[in-house]
Amino acid sequence: MESERDRGLWITWYNLPEQGKDDYLSWLHETYLPGLLKRPGFLWAAHYASLDEEKIPRRRSGEKFTTDDPAVPRGDRYILVCGAEDTNVFGNPLPRELHAGLPAEGRKMLAMRIGERLNVMAEAARVEGPEAKNYREGMMLAPCIQLGSFQSRWQDEEDALAWYARWRMPAMSKLPGCIRARKLASVAGWAKQAILYEFTSPDARNHFLHSHEDGDSNREWTDKVVRSLMHSPGSANVARRLWPYPFTPA
Repeated sequence: MESERDRGLWITWYNLPEQGKDDYLSWLHETYLPGLLKRPGFLWAAHYASLDEEKIPRRRSGEKFTTDDPAVPRGDRYILVCGAEDTNVFGNPLPRELHAGLPAEGRKMLAMRIGERLNVMAEAARVEGPEAKNYREGMMLAPCIQLGSFQSRWQDEEDALAWYARWRMPAMSKLPGCIRARKLASVAGWAKQAILYEFTSPDARNHFLHSHEDGDSNREWTDKVVRSLMHSPGSANVARRLWPYPFTPA
């Protein structure tokens, strides 16, 4: 199936200055991303703006940890995701090699990014949610995503694997508003794992996921796993799609 082909993801988080931001976004959406999609192996690309934290209902019990390592770039207001058949597409050429070959104007625009951080990840597992049957955009990432990226002690990884496999992802397969959920494993970048949820809209995410987390019947197990993870700056981001737009509603 077409939806089974996009197992490699190149994810970039970054911030932008206010001055020149509109010019950058116009270039990204009109020149850079259409250019990427002409490259061999690239299947889709999607660009997101993270929602402000005060607009995101979250469960408040438990404790989430974020890395304070100064070597880890802290950008997170924009998220760019490209999909390919596998991660080798992003190894030949590497993102930095691809960017070095851009025209001067393109390199100037990329230099505007602040706190840029990237991961190349392979999809390890996937479930489809109730809205997948009505989703008309195929492999394209949804209008709203929640993207958590993190690492943990190796001693805690088996418990996290079991929690996602036995509880979280099966729950997402039944959650109204959910199109897909993907568990990712890194081949390059600070975060070693990620979880990517796809929703029909920010409102659907805010209502249904928040209700699910408030009623979590495995709260003790959930809190234990949450405390074992060290998140990237800004993780877990909730973001709305800027490009391609307008999107086809589910």
